[in-house]
Amino acid sequence: MITTTTTGIITIIMTDADGLYRLTAWTSPSFPTGAFSYSHGLEWAVEAGRVTNEADMRGWIEHCLANGVGRTDGALLAAGYRAAKDDARLDELIDLAGAWRATSETALESAQPGAAFLTTVRAAWPSPALDHFAALCGDRKPGLALCFGVAAAEIATLDLALFLYLSALAAHQVSAGVRLVPLGQTAGQRLVAGLEPAVRKAARRAEQDDIEAIGSAAWAVDIASMKHETQTTRLFRS
Repeated sequence: MITTTTTGIITIIMTDADGLYRLTAWTSPSFPTGAFSYSHGLEWAVEAGRVTNEADMRGWIEHCLANGVGRTDGALLAAGYRAAKDDARLDELIDLAGAWRATSETALESAQPGAAFLTTVRAAWPSPALDHFAALCGDRKPGLALCFGVAAAEIATLDLALFLYLSALAAHQVSAGVRLVPLGQTAGQRLVAGLEPAVRKAARRAEQDDIEAIGSAAWAVDIASMKHETQTTRLFRS
């Protein structure tokens, strides 16, 4: 059964309750991908005084969504979703996803959670399609966004998968900021609420992007990630 829910802000077409259940489980902070241990360069930005308050945090995350990892991950997710049954195209995307990172830490931030996601989903929700995708990957590590897109193609619509994935991406950054700046829990929830339009915009844009014509333009984030590699005291892996 297909149900359309209109909130006045976003229209979501749900294929079924099972699809929504799985997507929310896969994007939950409790899902064991290890995403909580990465800050995407934010830890250095805080130490360097580039991000010091709630407004700075919102600007940082909005920039990531529009010009950095939100843009590239959204495009990879959508491409993987659409190519889920096309081995030749998936093979190209696996290589692209593995190479499409500016620093060693952002590469790890994508590869390790992606491998953990694929292993956990295959164990909890057995799927011949995901087993086939894992075999196609071999020793290559395609990253979380591509794995998520391929898995979501079996259960949900692309718009819903993108919206929830990018919401989780923003929420992870908020969680890191709450601990690092530090910010209070209420400030963190104000950030989550205020970032909804940016998440929605990034999700819509990802559906329309041509993956062959985009890239990251979040240079300040890339530099922060490089600086973090040699940061003396670190709580996060990136």
